[in-house]
Amino acid sequence: MTHLSVVIITLNEERNIGRCLQSIAGVADDVVVVDSGSTDRTADICREHGARFISHPWLGFAETKNFANAQAKYPLILSLDADEALSEQLIASIKTVKETESSAAFSMNRLTNYCGQWIRHCGWYPDRKIRLFNRNNSRWTGLIIHETLSVDQGVTVHHLEGDILHYSYYSVAGHISQANRFTDLTAEEAFSKGENGTLAKILFKPPVRFVRDYFFRLGILDGYFGYLICRISAQATFFKYIKLRQLNSASRLNLKK
Repeated sequence: MTHLSVVIITLNEERNIGRCLQSIAGVADDVVVVDSGSTDRTADICREHGARFISHPWLGFAETKNFANAQAKYPLILSLDADEALSEQLIASIKTVKETESSAAFSMNRLTNYCGQWIRHCGWYPDRKIRLFNRNNSRWTGLIIHETLSVDQGVTVHHLEGDILHYSYYSVAGHISQANRFTDLTAEEAFSKGENGTLAKILFKPPVRFVRDYFFRLGILDGYFGYLICRISAQATFFKYIKLRQLNSASRLNLKK
């Protein structure tokens, strides 16, 4: 039987972390939570569930997760966010993995709950993620946002049955607020890669995003919330490119000084 470490990063997650920790109780042999400055009850809840709670400065998504992986007791790691939990089917799949010695990595689908409704379209599902892996042959990479797990060449990736249950947004206002924050980061990342916020992108990319997600990715089948998700995603695309355009303009002005 292979031992498994579950690794989670947190910041003010008292609303979610208990559910996450309860869901992994049947598969985790070690739980490490790396926290970047919570001021709520996150630490108390983690300790109540027997998790090792480590305070550490924020290094960005990728490097904070890599630091957290290094604190795990075992090389086999399941990486979760605090607002995620495991379905019963996924728990059974992970138990099967633990019964074998393997250096492979494993992907799984993520199903998102939006204001109480499970979203199965809009480009949000199956949202396949590699989350179960051996830290000796895998590492998180990424600049500012959108960290990705990179596995060494030759590592086989298998897909597990079952879903990560993602409790993302409790209100539409929360979605709008997060979209505004995240587009600050996506614009900064695009700027760091040398992208331009052209007028053509500002004009055309938002409606293209809406049509793709609502019609071609069948957001229409998710009803009212599907429509809201696609509208907010399109608006986030608009925010990203106007913020990127502003960064481009500021850079040009600095070069002229």
